[in-house]
Amino acid sequence: MAARAESTVLTGARVVLPTGIVENGRVSVEGGRITEAGPAAPSAGDTTPSPGATAPGALDLTGHWVVPGFVDMHNHGGGGASFTSGSADDVLRGVRTHQEHGTTTLVASTVTGEMDFLAQRAGFLSELVEQGDLAGIHFEGPFISPCRKGAHSEVLLRDPDPAEVRKLLDAARGTARMVTLATELPGGIDSVRLLVEHGVIAAIGHTDATYEQTVEAVDAGATVATHLFNAMPPLGHRAPGPIAALLEDERITVELINDGTHLHPAALELAFHRAGAGRVAFITDAMDAAGFGDGVYQLGPLEVEVKDGVARLAVGGSIAGSTLTLDTAFRRAATIDRLPVADIVRAISANPAKLLGVDDRVGSLEAGKDADLVILDADFAVTGVLRKGEWVVEPGR
Repeated sequence: MAARAESTVLTGARVVLPTGIVENGRVSVEGGRITEAGPAAPSAGDTTPSPGATAPGALDLTGHWVVPGFVDMHNHGGGGASFTSGSADDVLRGVRTHQEHGTTTLVASTVTGEMDFLAQRAGFLSELVEQGDLAGIHFEGPFISPCRKGAHSEVLLRDPDPAEVRKLLDAARGTARMVTLATELPGGIDSVRLLVEHGVIAAIGHTDATYEQTVEAVDAGATVATHLFNAMPPLGHRAPGPIAALLEDERITVELINDGTHLHPAALELAFHRAGAGRVAFITDAMDAAGFGDGVYQLGPLEVEVKDGVARLAVGGSIAGSTLTLDTAFRRAATIDRLPVADIVRAISANPAKLLGVDDRVGSLEAGKDADLVILDADFAVTGVLRKGEWVVEPGR
């Protein structure tokens, strides 16, 4: 069981705030809230005990980083559990697996299935949202292009009829946060408008749209590019397709899967350079094997083989989600992609929190927000995770 951090003071670390990085920072927690986040300003003679000292609740984190808890807005499972088909205990095990890797806010993503099944699943997942275990539901499929289906069953795909989109929203009872659509399909633009009217993110993905069709969808209210570059036409110099339209428009936030498989580092650099750190959201697109290991799994109705950490359909070999956790995405971004840490924090915490409409509670280290934070060592490995004032990973344990 998680240990409650009723009163905790973290000092000595590099603390990443919305205003920048503070050397020798200080974060104070009371109950489940942050009460202070800023530079340490000890009075004369004040000392802060180390982790082994006797004063309760005080940690000297010299040589570490303290960053906001990660926010994953596109995640299908982990820990051997699927959010699309698992029991409540399965889903909670998957959530816990990602929490142990720093993700303190998580949206459960479904995959293509029969409409009645997806509606039933939405009702089930909505209960976990209402009790605070999930931050919402993301429907990825069935309203996607058969030309760019990826790891989705083609026989279950359908055009985005607004009436059917509305059926899923109603089943989710106000907990739907995002729907991925191939907006060029019949009903796509009207479905975007419906989603906008209901305060749900319309995401363009698994699409075969042209540049012009993508611009039309953005003008209708779409605001997210589902795993940019993947499951869409490649960038062309005569037919630029959706990638150019999504990168150039200031209204779009682009999802990126930084696992070393879905994207070449040059593609990730291109997205950051063109969109800027304020329009990138790191996601996992994780499936059951995340944090669990190689083997054979089910992704909806399709069989997936995971080998050396890469998930592919058993038939056809398409990439089938990822086994990524966001701490790995963070570490790759810092050590391989050489991105500024403040920019990584925006992409992995602040930006998705804002998109999901929960940035009043999470996504940054500020007084009054939930005590969701991650402690990283000098090599960007997780050494502590605090969620709503409870240690998921307790430092020194």
